[in-house]
Formats: sequence, C-alpha cells, structure tokens
Amino acid sequence: MGIGARITAIFGLGALLLSFSMGGLSYFTTRHFLVAERESAAQNQAFANALAVRSSLESGDKGYANLLASLDVGSGSNSILIHRRNVYQSSLSISESSIPAKLRADVLQGSVATQTYVAGAQGQPQIVVGVPIPSVDAAYFEVFSLSDLGHTLRVLGVTLIGTGVVTTLLGAALGRFASRRLLRPLAGVSRAAVAIAGGQLDTRLTPETTDPDLEGLTTSFNTMVDQLQARIEREARFNSDVSHELRSPLTTLSASLEVLEAEGENLPPRAQRALQLLGDDLRRFQRMVGDLLEMSRADAGSVDVFLEEVNVGELVQRAVEAGVRSLGDGAVMPPVEIAPAVQALHVGVDKRRFERVMANLLENAANYGGGATVITVGAPAADGDPGRPAGAARAGAHNGAITTVEIAVEDAGPGISPLERSKVFERFYRGSVSGRRGTGTGTGLGLALVSEHVRLMHGRAWAESSSSGGARFVVTLPVLDDEGATW
Repeated sequence: MGIGARITAIFGLGALLLSFSMGGLSYFTTRHFLVAERESAAQNQAFANALAVRSSLESGDKGYANLLASLDVGSGSNSILIHRRNVYQSSLSISESSIPAKLRADVLQGSVATQTYVAGAQGQPQIVVGVPIPSVDAAYFEVFSLSDLGHTLRVLGVTLIGTGVVTTLLGAALGRFASRRLLRPLAGVSRAAVAIAGGQLDTRLTPETTDPDLEGLTTSFNTMVDQLQARIEREARFNSDVSHELRSPLTTLSASLEVLEAEGENLPPRAQRALQLLGDDLRRFQRMVGDLLEMSRADAGSVDVFLEEVNVGELVQRAVEAGVRSLGDGAVMPPVEIAPAVQALHVGVDKRRFERVMANLLENAANYGGGATVITVGAPAADGDPGRPAGAARAGAHNGAITTVEIAVEDAGPGISPLERSKVFERFYRGSVSGRRGTGTGTGLGLALVSEHVRLMHGRAWAESSSSGGARFVVTLPVLDDEGATW
C-alpha cells in the first residue's frame, strides 16, 4: 500500500474503532438504564397490586377472576395468584409453568424475587416479579412483557451500526482528502525528479507554502539539483575542451602518419609493423575523440537534427552498405530482409545520424559477435523477450495501421546477459564481453551514440536475444502517415 492508501486506511480504521466503541458503550449503557427502569416500575406495580390482593383476600372476597381482572396490570402484563396451593391467572396465555421454577419456589418460601428471562418459542423477553403474601397464605406473581423495549433496543442498535458505518466512510474520505493534501508537495517533487531525469536540469521546486518542513525540503532539493547541474556542466565542458584540444595534435599526428605510410615500403619489416599498429591506434583515438565531441554536443543541447522523409527499405539498404564499407576490406555484406508490410512505409530520419547508427551496430557485431548475420526490417514483434520494452508491440500499431518500424541487427555471438542489456548503451561500458568476445577494439561509446542518435530521431533502441542465441540490437523509428506526420 502507498502512503496515501495507508493514511486513508488509518483514518478509516480509527473512525471505525471510535464509532463502534462509542456506539457499543452508548447501546449497553442505554440498555442497562432502560431495563433497570422497567424493572423498578414493574416492582412498584407488582407491590401495589399485591397489596390490593391481600386486602381483598383478608376481607373474605373469593371472586379470584374478578379480583385479578380488577388489578391495574397495564398493557402486555399478566398476573398469577397462588392461594392455598390453588393457582389463578388473569389470562389463558400464562400459567404457573410460565414462571421460572426457582423464582416460584423462592417466593413461596417468603422471599420477594425479580427476574428477567426469555420465554416462549419466539424468545420474547419478560420480567417477572413475585411477592409473597404470608398473612393469607398466598403469593402474587406479575409478568411484564419487554417486547416494546426489545424493539426500541433493536432500532437503537441498527441506528448506531448505521451511524458507525457512515462515520467510518466519512473518516476514510477525510483520510483520503488529508493524504492528498499532505502528499501534494511530494507529487511536485516527483514531477521535478522525472523532468530532471529526462534532461531538464533547469527544473526547480517552487515553494507553495510557508510550512517550515516543506520549505526545508524545497531548499534541499533545489540545492541538490544546482550541484548536480553544475557538476554535469563542468564535466561536459571538460570533455568538450579536452576533445577540442586533442583535435589539433591528432591532426598533426595524422598528417605525419600519412607521410610515414607513404614511405612505408622503404622501412624494414619491424618498423612497418610498428607503423601499422601506430596507424590503427591513432585512427581509433581519432574515432574516440570524434565520439566524445558528439556526446558533448548532445549533452550541451547544441546538436542539429535534419529529418527527411525517406523510404525505410531504401534507407536501411544504403546505410548497411555504407556501414560495411566503413569496416574495411574483408567485411561481408549481411543479408537485409525487408518485410513486405513495411516496404512502402516512410520514416523521418536524419540520414547522417542513421548511417552512423547502422555503422556502429555493424561494428559492434563485428567486434563482439563475429559479424552481423542478418538485418531485418519489419513491424514490431510481439512482447516476450526480457529485453524488449513493455508495450513495444502495442505501441507499434494504431487501428490496424503500422505506426512504428523495427530495424534489427543480429549476430551469432554468445549474446548478452539480461542484466547487461540495458547497461550496454551506457558510455564506456563494455562489460564482461570485452574480455571474451572479439578483438576488443571498441571505444565503449558506439552503442551510447546509437541510443542518443535514435532518441533525437524520436525512436528507441534496446538489446535482446536472437533466435540463434546471439545478440539482437533493435532500433524503432516512427512511421510517417500520408500527410508526412508521425502517428
């Protein structure tokens, strides 16, 4: 459960416990006083009627039926008279067996007794009061019905339960409202953090309240972002400055190397080998400096992107041919498979950047996977591979139309572990494969540039497993509709 849900649950549970505790206390207190009051009233009435019975019996009146009928017993009450072991009742609905045996025995032995009990098959609550009249060898019992009191208590109980339910719901609603109010500043922090993670380093929190706690949070967050932005800008300037400073001596070295290579045939074999190694390392160094400059411009936001509408099949075919040529002599042109469903589709790309993307992917396959085995162009495949972003297939279609095209470069190497698939696009990351795959001549910036170039063209790049167990690098680009706009 999130913080908001926990706050709501705590408020609701607190309201539930409080309302039902107060409701239970109110119910049982009311029940106790009502029953006690009814018992007191029943005893007073029973004593008054017993006094009247004694007066009548002492005067010699033997009309027991008229005597019981003349008593003021009230509605729902009945009386029983036991005189010289003879039983007389005011109604046929009550008999001597209706009175609890123990209470009857106590009264016949001369003790006044009162008892609340449940009688009958329907379980009606009743109060019986027994009053001994020893002067005339008699005992008087009066039975009072508590059905009206039971109905009152049931209504009270239902009312208290309903009130408790409503109070609980109101407490939960109050907790929900309070959690939203309390977490609103954190929502702003979350949005700011997402914006900063997306590269918007000028994002800051604006205090919306004078609350000292929130003011401290805002100040600390903004200070942290200031320091982060300053460090990133400092590192970007450092990389850019170093790369620029290296270009001049590299140009001089390159020119000098060309002079030496022109006279290379006149050098001894050992010097020729040294010259070849020097040339390979110098060109690799130039490539790394160029990549660093490209990354520095991307970090500084000073890149220029020129998107053109081109046919995806022709684009990939030409880019692969250019990428194979950049690998040098001996590079084999891998087969390019273009699905019929995407042959007529057009995408908006920066041709230079896309050619660089394909060249880097082909070079990566050559260095770490024994070379590219196949390049496929088609609609997004079904989600399933652990490396594939969730929803990639669903995002590639709209009302049956293909909105995204996938270009994949596969190799037959040992593949990339699931833990490394997201890391291979980080700068200078070469992972465990650098020690066991290929020649290891990569700079560690190729895939990082692939990800950056694809992002600038509004696409995505990721790594997954190929059907042969090797690595499969996938690039997606948005398809243009008939009006030249992306879906």
